[in-house]
Parts: sequence; structure tokens; C-alpha cells
Amino acid sequence: MTTPMSTNTALDADEDGEAVDQKEFRRMIGSLLYLTATRPDIQFAVCLCARNQASPRTSHRQAVKRIFRC
Repeated sequence: MTTPMSTNTALDADEDGEAVDQKEFRRMIGSLLYLTATRPDIQFAVCLCARNQASPRTSHRQAVKRIFRC
């Protein structure tokens, strides 16, 4: 894995996906935002994921976990 986000991923509002814990998702986004101070290469991917904080789904959490693994 060389990129923080898959090039063919579209992180739109996923109405059909299973909802995930909103607090956990926001904590993960907060941690990633902290990391962007030293890792500017993940900033765009984190911004895209942060757009879905109101109703995060499984697909959004998978994208966030990919950024953590990068």
C-alpha cells in the first residue's frame, strides 16, 4: 500500500452501509488531524474522510483505517 486512499474510492454519503459509532469515528479523525502536522501527505485523504462525521458508515471507517496503516 503506497497511497493513503485508494484512487477509485468515492466517499459519498453511503445510505446502504452499516452505521458505525460516531464518537469512535470522530476520535479517529481527530488523531489523523493531529498526525497531519508531521504527515502532510495524508492531509487530503483525512479531509475527505472528515466530511462524513455526521453519519459515518463502514466504508468510511475502512478508508480511515487505511490511512492509519499508511
